[in-house]
Amino acid sequence: MKIMSALVTRAAVAMTALATIALLSSTNGWSQAGRTIRIVVPFPAGGSADILARLLGEQVGKLSGATVVIENRPGGGATIAYEAVMRAPPDGNTLVINGNSLVINPHLRKVNYDPITSFEPVCYLLSSPNVIVVNSASPYKTINDYIAAAKAKPGELAFAAVGPATTQHIGFEQFRHLANISVTYVPYTGGAPAITALLGNHVSAALANYSEVVEQLNAGKLRALVSLSRERIPPLPDVPSTTEAGFKDYDVEVWFGALAPAKTPKDVTAQLATWFKQAMQVTEVKPKLANLGLYPVGTCGDDFAVHIRKQFNDYGQIIRDANIKAE
Repeated sequence: MKIMSALVTRAAVAMTALATIALLSSTNGWSQAGRTIRIVVPFPAGGSADILARLLGEQVGKLSGATVVIENRPGGGATIAYEAVMRAPPDGNTLVINGNSLVINPHLRKVNYDPITSFEPVCYLLSSPNVIVVNSASPYKTINDYIAAAKAKPGELAFAAVGPATTQHIGFEQFRHLANISVTYVPYTGGAPAITALLGNHVSAALANYSEVVEQLNAGKLRALVSLSRERIPPLPDVPSTTEAGFKDYDVEVWFGALAPAKTPKDVTAQLATWFKQAMQVTEVKPKLANLGLYPVGTCGDDFAVHIRKQFNDYGQIIRDANIKAE
């Protein structure tokens, strides 16, 4: 009986050991070399989202041992990419780099995804501030100077921003409402033509992403009146924030995150989030991001989900109040 009992005990121990090994293998197998992680970018190659995807994707590949492939799928106001990833298997092998368009689109056009329920939030990766700028030859030295001029000449000043129905356009509508001014919105298809118009004095001011105006600011061709963030931003330490300018809770940031299809396991998204956060802290990556005006955030999982929901609700309210249309 003792012999039989010993054999049973040994068998039980062996089975437990095998089960443990199998569990570890299944958990670690997801991160083993040989796996391919596809990161879909809803915008063309060469833009901020594409560059950050390639910078971080390279580091995620090194950290995970997986092959990381970047796939650009622009079109439909980014909805093509969002919907493609929404339909992908929820195994952690397909991600999308989202921008503000994730939560703006559903308020303006018919989409087949829900920004709240169609994805598993991996991580809020980076943010990039917007600024209000004027030509360096402009008489407006501060944002209060500009507001005073707009009130003195209702409807006469022209204001440029990418649009319509973009982060910058919506940010402009917020500014116009908060400052209680009447200025004429002039939409441009991109940041470059908007800034060209400003440099040519065709408009009085522009709301643009910092990355789009950094060269002209450094060259002294433009002057920043206010950073559209709650605090001053590192590259413009002498430019007041919206809080200092008297606009509490007003910020207009471009934000980028990583999303997986809904029902991707939590342990998988947590591992992905860890790799992305580590990637943003790599020594050679940080200055490259900073040069693009991109600042690491690293809010992941459920906290990122809260951010998405708030942004969705906030944008919806602004779009309704300003009666903004897609075209």
